Amino acid sequence: MPIKKLIEQTFQQIDGDWQSVNQIVGVGTDTRTDLSNKLFVPLKGDNFDGHHFIEKAIEQGAIAALWHHDYPRPTTVGKEFPLIKVADPLIGLQELAHVYLHFVNPKVVAITGSNGKTTTKDLVYAVTSVGYQTHCTEGNFNNHIGLPLTILTMPETTEVIVLEMGMNHFGEIERLVEIAQPDLAIITNIGESHIEHLGSRTGIAKAKLEITTHFKTDSLLIYDGDESLLVSEYPFETISVGFDQSNDYFINDCQILNSETRFKLADQAYNYTVPLIGKHQAKNAVYSIVVGQQLGLSTDQIQAGLKTIEMTQMRFEKQVQANGVTLINDAYNASPTSMKATIETLAQLDGYQEKIVVLGDMFELGRQSLRYHQEVGESISSEIDFVYTIGEAAEQISQATSVPARHFTTKEALLKQLELKLNKGTVILFKASRGMKLEQVIDALSNV
Repeated sequence: MPIKKLIEQTFQQIDGDWQSVNQIVGVGTDTRTDLSNKLFVPLKGDNFDGHHFIEKAIEQGAIAALWHHDYPRPTTVGKEFPLIKVADPLIGLQELAHVYLHFVNPKVVAITGSNGKTTTKDLVYAVTSVGYQTHCTEGNFNNHIGLPLTILTMPETTEVIVLEMGMNHFGEIERLVEIAQPDLAIITNIGESHIEHLGSRTGIAKAKLEITTHFKTDSLLIYDGDESLLVSEYPFETISVGFDQSNDYFINDCQILNSETRFKLADQAYNYTVPLIGKHQAKNAVYSIVVGQQLGLSTDQIQAGLKTIEMTQMRFEKQVQANGVTLINDAYNASPTSMKATIETLAQLDGYQEKIVVLGDMFELGRQSLRYHQEVGESISSEIDFVYTIGEAAEQISQATSVPARHFTTKEALLKQLELKLNKGTVILFKASRGMKLEQVIDALSNV
C-alpha cells in the first residue's frame, strides 16, 4: 500500500503540501538517526518533547511529520513540509501500525513472559523463516513505541510477523495486542520481574494474560503448563508445554551438552536438537515447534529452523578467549527464575576444570528483593567452584551460598580478582540486571 493511501486511511487533517507524502518510505522517531524520506513522529517523554526538534528532523531528511493539533506550525517550517495533525503522535503511530498490519495481513505470533521471551522470539523466527517470509522484533523494540515501529518496517510480502511484548505495569500488554491482534500467543513463564509494580506473581500472571484480551475467534494460546498460575480453563484454544506429564506437549529425555540441548516429545519418536544450553531452552524450543506445526511445517523443516537460530546478544553468549578461558555473557537482564536456571545450566556442563559465576543485582523486585537474592544464593550447587557478587542486594547471594564466595563493591576490584582466574579450562558466567552493565567487565577481560 502506498504510504500516502495508508496515511489517508488513518488521518484526516493535513497542514501543508500533501503531494510530498508520496515520497515517504518509512517512519522515524529519533532525530539522531537518518530520517531521509521518512515520516517524523515527535514523541514526548518526561524530559523531552519531540516537537521541539522538528528542525533537526528536517535536517536529517524527514519530509513530513505527525503533529499534535494543539501545537502551532513553527515559523521556521514552510508549508512545503506537511504536518499531519493528530490528538497524540504516539497514538497516531500506533494507529498507523494497526492499519498497515491489517493491510499486509500476516499471521501474528505474539510472545510475552517474565523470562525467555527474546530467545523464544529468536527460535520462532528461525523456525517460521524456513517456510514463510517472516519479520520479527529486533533488539528491545517490544514496548508501546517499539512494537508499532517493528510493524511499520515489515515488508509488504511478510507472511508471518513475530512480536515480542514486554511490560512493567498492568494494561501495557493489552494495548500492544489491541494493535497487533495475535493469531498465536505464547506465555513463556511467570517469574518475578516487575513484581515491584505488579504486587505478586499472581499479578504478574494476570498482566501476562492480557495477551489474550484481543484474541480472534480462532486464536491459540501456547503457555508454560508447569506454571500453576497459568493452568486454567480458557474460553479459547490452548496448548500447554512443559516437563510435567500433564502437558499437551510433554518434554522428556532432555540431555544438556556443552553446545546444545537434545530432547524428545512424549508422543513423538523424533530427537530434537537446539544449539542452546539448558532445560529451559528445551521448553523455549518447544514453543517454536508448536508454532511451526500450527503453520503446517514438517518436523524436518522445524529442526532445520532450530539449527539456524541467531541469538540476540548477551543471552548465554559464549566467548572462548585465546588463553583458553570461556566467558559466558548472560547479562542482558536477570530475575530470580532466570538466574537460577542459568547457574543450573552452567553446573550441568562438562569439560571445565573450574566454574565461576559473577552475579550482580536483580532490579524491580520491590520489598522482597533481599529474600529473592538470598534464595538464589541458597540454590547454587557444589558444582560451582566460586561465586563473586557485585552490587547492593547481590551481597545477599554471596552471604547465603554454601559455595566459596566473595563480594565486591567496585568493578575494578572484581576485575582484578577475575584476572587471577584466567586459566585454561576455566568458565566464567556473568548474570545480572541490565543496569549493572556487567558487559563492561567482560569487555575488559577480553582485552587482558
